[in-house]
Amino acid sequence: MGLFTKKPIHTLYADAVAGTNQLKQTLSRRSLIGLGIGAIIGAGLFVRTAAAAAQNAGPSVTYGFILAAIGCALAGLCYAELSSSIPIAGSAYTYSYATMGELFAWIIGWDLVLEYAVGAATVGIAWSEYLNNLLVNVFHVKAVAYEWCHSPFEKSADGVRGIVNLPAFGIVTVLSLLLIRGTKESAFFNNLIVVVKVAIVLLIISIGWGFMQPANHTPYIPEPSTYVDPQGISHHFGGFWGIVGAAGVVFFAFIGFDAVSTAAQEAKNPGKDMPWGILGSLGICTILYILFAHVLTGVATVEDFRTTGKEASVAFAINKYMTGFHWLGNFVTIAILAGFSSVILVMLLGQSRVFYSMGNDGLLPNFFSAIHPKFKTPYKANLIIMVIVGLFAAFVPGDIVGDMTSIGTLFAFILVCAAVIILRKTDPDLPRKFRTPLVPLLPILGMVVCFLMILGLGWTNWLRLVIWLDLGFLIYFGYSINRSKLHHASNFKMNKTPFLVGVSMIVLTLGINYFVHFPVWLELSIWSAIGVVILTLGIMQKSSDPNHTILNSD
Repeated sequence: MGLFTKKPIHTLYADAVAGTNQLKQTLSRRSLIGLGIGAIIGAGLFVRTAAAAAQNAGPSVTYGFILAAIGCALAGLCYAELSSSIPIAGSAYTYSYATMGELFAWIIGWDLVLEYAVGAATVGIAWSEYLNNLLVNVFHVKAVAYEWCHSPFEKSADGVRGIVNLPAFGIVTVLSLLLIRGTKESAFFNNLIVVVKVAIVLLIISIGWGFMQPANHTPYIPEPSTYVDPQGISHHFGGFWGIVGAAGVVFFAFIGFDAVSTAAQEAKNPGKDMPWGILGSLGICTILYILFAHVLTGVATVEDFRTTGKEASVAFAINKYMTGFHWLGNFVTIAILAGFSSVILVMLLGQSRVFYSMGNDGLLPNFFSAIHPKFKTPYKANLIIMVIVGLFAAFVPGDIVGDMTSIGTLFAFILVCAAVIILRKTDPDLPRKFRTPLVPLLPILGMVVCFLMILGLGWTNWLRLVIWLDLGFLIYFGYSINRSKLHHASNFKMNKTPFLVGVSMIVLTLGINYFVHFPVWLELSIWSAIGVVILTLGIMQKSSDPNHTILNSD
């Protein structure tokens, strides 16, 4: 037993069918595809398309979508194989536990918080902003007062300081309670939203096609240059790196298809339906995305996206250039709100199922794995996530996390691709109802493409990821490693020294930084050193059995 101990496949299956902990199987193939589309089409399409065109690629943002779709498709093939052969709640966390061991499983589980919980809070904050847009521009009523829809860290141009973002907290609360009520009911609600969103996207594509101006697509791939945004941040614009940068930006638009795999235990026929849910939703959305981006960049100019349009560029382009279709601009606002709602719903679903699996394994307190006796959902995990995400959405500014959701998800995708290769070697006889073709070539290509998109996100996001993982190591070595059910079976005990040393170093670093204000590169080095020290001290510890160390993975 040790850091790289793997959870046996037969143990995963035993946990899945263990009496009272069994989740209710209600999701059909159509519901799974709907969940995927519901998570994918949302903030990314309606907001990030214009942002990528303005900052990185101009009309060639369509190529950015293609590059991002290739990375997602390759990862999706790997997700499809793993979810059909290991149809257990928990997504990439569970797959990593079975193939690469507990430490990697913890890293992925902790990393998925960036995708699901932080992502849901961020979209919740955006939902609040667009609610005011709906109230003012569609219903022509007064917007929610500034202080009740912004965090305490934000101040208006008139000097009004926010108190709490009540709409953001409200939407997170309502959708969390809906998830507690039941996955089937949540999927029905989600499918209704999906119909609305897809209808709006198809309307924009079909109507907007006649308003495209060839001049806006000339040249289709701008010459390489540098664009400096209003915050003073430089971006590669045009050429190859502009397209790569656009792929990293619009990748956010694809986040969500992997959340389908977190609900594997609740699918009626996971072996056959999970690949359809993952690849089907991804394929449908990719086609819609490319057509949508082509039309949007043909209707409006890059300068429109950079100045007057910005986050509301879609509605702006319709109202300015598509004469006689003002009503469509109003429907876009409604679609954006619906899109945000379904994205939040699926992200909350994904996070609760990951926490459910981690609670089952002992890496988190066992109340995370408690199942409601009537609704058969992990209601305590949902309630805890509701509070955490709701408070984050209510009291933290929306731009505090930036592209952290994207870099966390891409990191998870890389490990999922690696898991397919490892499982083919370590368990070649495992029944696989879907097999990823051309292994190991396609998984390796998936890892390369995802890593390329990470490079396009910039070094500041690497810094945030390193800090986040260091905090995860503290929790793992300070709490989880001694409560792991796999380690408990072998009477494994971890010395608290690494945890205490790590906390002391972090407090000391933060204290010195408060007075000295380290350069960012130096702060990155210090935080990285903290992670290395904690991990090294942890590896040097021995279990209560003097004959084996935690490096032993047998």
